Amino acid sequence: MREALSPDRIRELGRRYGKLRVAVVGDFALDRYLEIDPGLRERSLETGLPVYNVVRVRAQPGAAGTVVNNLVAAGVGSVFPVGFCGADGEGYELRRALAALPGVRLDGFLETADRRTFTYTKPLVVEAGRPPRELNRLDMKNWTPTPRRVREALAGRVRELAPQMDAVIVLHQVDRPGTGVVGSEVLRAVEAAVLQEPELLVLADSRTGMRGFPRVMWKMNLRELGLTLGRQRRLSGGRALVEAQRLAGRNGQPVVVTLGEEGLLGAWPTGEAWTVPALPVDGPIDVVGAGDAVSAHLVAALAAGALPWEALQMANAAAAVVIRKLGTTGTATLGEVERRLCRGRSPSRD
Repeated sequence: MREALSPDRIRELGRRYGKLRVAVVGDFALDRYLEIDPGLRERSLETGLPVYNVVRVRAQPGAAGTVVNNLVAAGVGSVFPVGFCGADGEGYELRRALAALPGVRLDGFLETADRRTFTYTKPLVVEAGRPPRELNRLDMKNWTPTPRRVREALAGRVRELAPQMDAVIVLHQVDRPGTGVVGSEVLRAVEAAVLQEPELLVLADSRTGMRGFPRVMWKMNLRELGLTLGRQRRLSGGRALVEAQRLAGRNGQPVVVTLGEEGLLGAWPTGEAWTVPALPVDGPIDVVGAGDAVSAHLVAALAAGALPWEALQMANAAAAVVIRKLGTTGTATLGEVERRLCRGRSPSRD
């Protein structure tokens, strides 16, 4: 069965976004772009190596900040980041970039000298008439465990904010366990919030799989689904649907899986499931940030009262929008989602 999501329905939902309050708990990064002009050719006198001349520097929130960027772009009224930055220059840039976004409240965002600011530095070769070309990325991460006082302070922010929210998004972005925001203290605070308010919409996403996460809505890609199931082999879309339905039934919470070029799927504990084919895209793409756009638009739509298949369509369209934005981790506005859906396809019910 195929059902179309009309522009009128998208606008009806969008009118509710301005009243929503959403917390984003997770690992915030600074995305710093260094735009290089290859026409300015020089060679270092000291080393003899070519010099890359940076002519423009851009900075924006990344990682969990990309989710915040998309919530703001969608028109969500109040967004509360819960995370940390270091007492360093990158932390100053990150806080300033977050504070500049309309509706973003930094009540739950910590600055601490015990951590450095998670930073992705992205050198981009920019030439007229060509897509930006990214060189080797330079990362700054924390390689030691997050101090206990920081973990407990973050968990306290979750306990304070969660009861006031329409939805909470939890994003675990670091590879080394215990070095980021989403540790055992924060997860216990999230679980307690759901036990206290069972109707609270909480979506969790982790690049290392969902093992150890409370039973909230889980969103993952195929690799992360495999990690959650303890499997190394990449799952097919059909097998992913079966496993998502099993997890949704076991957890009593929805499971959403992004399928890359095949689209995404969603399984609800009611036994209903939908597969949303990827929308056709022409030209070069950059998939960075597509999953975060899915998380933001899925949660915003559901919190505004969208039916599951409606929210899945809107999230899928948001991903199709952002992958066409090159040289940046893009966002999708509600208007862009609407326009993309008007020339896209509808989900099939499984």
